[in-house]
Amino acid sequence: MMRPSEIVRRSAQYLERHGVQSPRETAESLLMQVIGTDRAGLYARADGLDLRTARAYGRALCQRCKGIPLQYLTGEQQFLDLLLTVVPGVFVPRPETEGLALAAIEVLDGVETPIAVDVGTGTGAIAMAIKSRRPDARVLATDISEAALELAASNAARLGLEVEVLTGDLLDPVPSELRGKLDVIVSNPPYVSAEEYESLPAEVRAEPHEALVGGTEFHSRLAEAACGWLCPGGWLLVEIGAEQGAEVRAYFDRGFSAAEVLPDLAGRDRVVRGRLAG
Repeated sequence: MMRPSEIVRRSAQYLERHGVQSPRETAESLLMQVIGTDRAGLYARADGLDLRTARAYGRALCQRCKGIPLQYLTGEQQFLDLLLTVVPGVFVPRPETEGLALAAIEVLDGVETPIAVDVGTGTGAIAMAIKSRRPDARVLATDISEAALELAASNAARLGLEVEVLTGDLLDPVPSELRGKLDVIVSNPPYVSAEEYESLPAEVRAEPHEALVGGTEFHSRLAEAACGWLCPGGWLLVEIGAEQGAEVRAYFDRGFSAAEVLPDLAGRDRVVRGRLAG
């Protein structure tokens, strides 16, 4: 009977032959998931897998090789210091988006009891990151996807974070009494172009199309809508594709001052932020 270390080694070789990135880490993550343990517990095991567990692990390996995102198979994704539940049909938050969340938190420094809205919240990652770092904030999260909103509400409840989850497009579901009072609006919108989508890896195209494809249309609409909701000096921050900085920044010229493009850790354009002229 093979020990876990040998199972991981052979599984990693199998994944590598099928072109899966980070094969050893993937093999470990899937094995920990089917066994129900952490990494220390995995390698502390002296026995192998029973037939039922072995079959479940084999199915998971095959699904990963077919392009199913690892996070859909493990059911979780780390985002800053939050462990989020993820499910098929809802966009998986990326490490690059952590920079967007931190930039939104940064602009709230010194603002007492701020009001923040995460537009297109998905799993609720950005909204919950803000709430976890700023417990005094009122945080709202909007999305048009019922599946995403159900998941965001579940994540918030499990993490003990009070986030108001609202159904609707852009800022439409935000209570009207908050018009002109928002301190920050933040969004990771669908920004992949239709042409780019066709060349994306299968595992990315396994995620919901509507959460991926949109070009810069969403940015333009949100920049226009945000002007009526932000307080004087309030901030709008959006994630962008690496080649979209100049175009999206131009949308911010219609009412925002100090608009700037921020890079991600790899040096690529990733966030545009601007402050409403007051």
